[in-house]
Amino acid sequence: MSIWGKIIGGVAGFAVGGPLGAIVGTAFGHAVDRQRSNKIFEFNPDNLQTRQTAFTVAVIVLSAKMAKADGHVTRDEIDAFKRIFEIPENEISDVGHLFNEARQDAEGYEPYAKQIGEMFIHDQAVRENLLGGLFQIALADGIVHPKELQFLQNVAFSFNLDDDDFKRIKSAYTGAGGIDPYQTLGVDRNASNNELKKNYRELSRENHPDKLIAKGMPQEFIDIANEKMASINAAYDQISKERSL
Repeated sequence: MSIWGKIIGGVAGFAVGGPLGAIVGTAFGHAVDRQRSNKIFEFNPDNLQTRQTAFTVAVIVLSAKMAKADGHVTRDEIDAFKRIFEIPENEISDVGHLFNEARQDAEGYEPYAKQIGEMFIHDQAVRENLLGGLFQIALADGIVHPKELQFLQNVAFSFNLDDDDFKRIKSAYTGAGGIDPYQTLGVDRNASNNELKKNYRELSRENHPDKLIAKGMPQEFIDIANEKMASINAAYDQISKERSL
């Protein structure tokens, strides 16, 4: 399943409600008005299709605003967004319309992030993988600008991720050549072997691609989850060798 089939010209986004639905209404006002005259959408945050639609809109909006965080959106960032989320040719126009609406400024992103944090409050792996995708876009030009890093940290907190979660995710994406395996696993260097194994098992269970597939997440985020699992396994293997586990 591709993430972009959920947009359908932006009209389906109206069913999301809240800030995410509002920005879709702004970007696709006429289409939404026509659809609203023919159908009555009922906002249900527990509905799988509603959650998938909200997730899709959040990917576009937060990616656009994050790219704008340092003052300008670069071609590298746009290309990274297209590459990471594999936008098909027939969806580029609608996705671009919403992306352009969202990137007009970097302000006001917190309500969108907060809505996703609330909708996926019991799905931490989903929230973490969305943050990971944003990190990849921020790194598209080779460096995470301080304003982009602040944006990412604020989004993480709006996603109900704590400081340790943020540091672990940041380490996984920005520590090339110097990744701290303990930080990747969210444990202190003085952690016992039992604590290390416990954290590793929990991270592996929460981030396993099969779990995300069961939750209806699109292929684009399964791919990100696979990359994340690879970094988790590499960190555990490195520590295991150091400790002769």
